[in-house]
This record gives sequence, structure tokens and C-alpha cells, in this order.
Amino acid sequence: MSGKNYNMEVSVFQEAKIGNHCNGDCFFYKETDKQFISVLADGLGSGKDAKESSEAVINVMENHYAEPIDHLIKRCNHQLMHKRGAVLGILKIDFIEHTYSLTSIGNIGITLIHTNGKKKRTIPTPGYLPGYGHPYKINREKLETGQTFLMYSDGVDERKLLTGMSNFEDVAGITNTYAKFHEEKQTDDTTLMAMRYDKI
Repeated sequence: MSGKNYNMEVSVFQEAKIGNHCNGDCFFYKETDKQFISVLADGLGSGKDAKESSEAVINVMENHYAEPIDHLIKRCNHQLMHKRGAVLGILKIDFIEHTYSLTSIGNIGITLIHTNGKKKRTIPTPGYLPGYGHPYKINREKLETGQTFLMYSDGVDERKLLTGMSNFEDVAGITNTYAKFHEEKQTDDTTLMAMRYDKI
């Protein structure tokens, strides 16, 4: 699935683990006139229990997306009590301040591709939610027009993804190309979100 909103172009590729009808990964994105948020949650394990945890994270985001990242994580911790748990990545873009903030907890990958093709991979915080008291880092930097953000679960082959992923005219080219790489049987749920800031 792909589409252009106001300032952001988004494309998503998702596939369940072989033998599973249920993907334990859930994603969410939303753009307003002031901000953009994207979230990828991977429930621990696979199947129904994993889906329950990742859906709990997305429910928080859908209802409270305007809140700061640290507030959202606190809400997720609360919602995941007595559930299997989840890892997650969050990207927030502030169109007013022209900045982006992001964090990754567990094995959710986030990579930035600058307009010159240079790639910068975010180092995730080890662990998972719920994780009361565990420190995590929120990176905040200036936003560049044309900057591309990749967010992906551990079912994505990062080496294949990042090889030659800087010269596409649109983000659908990224997800479509990766989908062709990804045709072999998968041993884990897979989600790839490709997002580009293209100021109108």
C-alpha cells in the first residue's frame, strides 16, 4: 500500500510468517497540518498473542498520536501489562519546527537516507515493552526536504534492503523492489515502511 498525504509520501510492504495467517506486526501512520507520526510494533512471538500485543500499541497511538513520544511509551507500557509484550519504533515529524524525533526499542530498525544518498542507521535500545524504568533514547534532529525514513521489523533482511536503496524517485519503488527480493519463504513476520518528506 502506498499514498501521498500533505507533506509525506508513504509506502508499506507487509507479509506474514510462512504458515501463519496472522501477522504479529502492526503499523500506524497519520499526518495532520502540524505533524506526522508513524509507528511499527512487533508483538513478541507470533500468531494471535503477538497480534494482541502489537494491536494494543497501535490502539494507544490512534487515540493519543499528538502526545510526545515519552508519553506514548508510558501509555504503551500500561496497555501491555499482562500481555506478551512488543518491540516498537516511533517516528514523529514536526512540520512547524522542521524537526524529527524517533526512537526504537527492541529489534525495530530505523534508517535515514539523506538526499545525497548517505544512510544513517538508528541504534535501537535493547529490550521490549512493557519495560518500566528501562532507559531509552529519543533522537531529535533537523528535517531535510527529500529525506527518506525506513522503518522495519526483524523479518526484513537489512542488508538486502539497504543495498542500492537511495536512488528511487518515490518510496513505492523501495517497497516494490524489496518485495521482489523477499519472494522466498519467510521465517518471520515482515513489515517495511518507507516514508519521504517532500514539502509542498
